[in-house]
Amino acid sequence: MHKVAVIFTGGTISMKIDPRISAAIPALSSEEIMSMVTNIDKYADIEIVNFARIPGPHMTPQRMMELSKLVKKLVKRDDITGIVITHGTDSLEETAYLLDLTINSQKPIIIVGAMRNSSELGYDGSSNLSAAICTAISEQSKHKGVLIVMNNELNAASEVTKTHTLALDTFKSLEFGPLGIVDNDEAIFYREITKHIHIETETIEERVDLIKAVAGMDSRLIKFCVDSGSKGIVLEAMGRGNVPPMMVEGIEYAVSHGVVVVMVSRCPMGRVLDTYGYEGAGRTLRNLGVILGGNLPGQKARIKLMLALSTTNDLKRIKTIFEKGFYQ
Repeated sequence: MHKVAVIFTGGTISMKIDPRISAAIPALSSEEIMSMVTNIDKYADIEIVNFARIPGPHMTPQRMMELSKLVKKLVKRDDITGIVITHGTDSLEETAYLLDLTINSQKPIIIVGAMRNSSELGYDGSSNLSAAICTAISEQSKHKGVLIVMNNELNAASEVTKTHTLALDTFKSLEFGPLGIVDNDEAIFYREITKHIHIETETIEERVDLIKAVAGMDSRLIKFCVDSGSKGIVLEAMGRGNVPPMMVEGIEYAVSHGVVVVMVSRCPMGRVLDTYGYEGAGRTLRNLGVILGGNLPGQKARIKLMLALSTTNDLKRIKTIFEKGFYQ
């Protein structure tokens, strides 16, 4: 019998309606959640690990690192086949990506959540959790990095994002599609992940900000972040990787003060590239020292920069972490 450690952190999967306020709050214990996953004892021996009972927006980078350290300990145990982590969906992709970058293990690590709380009709927590456990015990799930299992789809932490505020299939790999599916309690994979990096660190640099570029934007927010002690800034630029001209001064200000600037696109798909050469365009920004962040969304690029800055301040090394494989 396979043993799966199920780490409970909270989220909608642990929520029900509190009649006093007529709103959902974390309330279910780990045992209560597992009791709704019927017949799972036929597939795996479950070891419950209580980490937290918080909603997704209460997750922090420090808590993510604590979770990473816990998972590293668990995967070293010979009796553990795989790890399943319940998580709030609002920050699930950020935690998943951090774990994917910091944990180097062949064992399956699965993150799962729910879009409906247990007081709602069609609560999806138990079905998602059973699918996650079935994925964790599958031989096919090894060497895949961290996976997200929701709505019977298998997605890579490095590719998936939350796309809808309500839909059960909210987690999608928009550019490449899912890795596979869970069908008849079996994980079935259709493709492999071609890019996978690992950042060895036990700490995280939290002073990294995220700024979204919009029409007519100037440099005030960038300068404020720099003057407030930012070590890194992620810019969600327009299109292929361009910003309004009035932002250039702020970017120069950041780079001259030793702040690492990484640029991604605010578009949901496609990588940034220094295709254009006008003022504020990608070629101008790259010549200033801006690092290109590939096809990552801003929230994931921020996690990656936090981890990179925890290991080095060398701009060339950080550039390699972000650009290797995309621009070589």
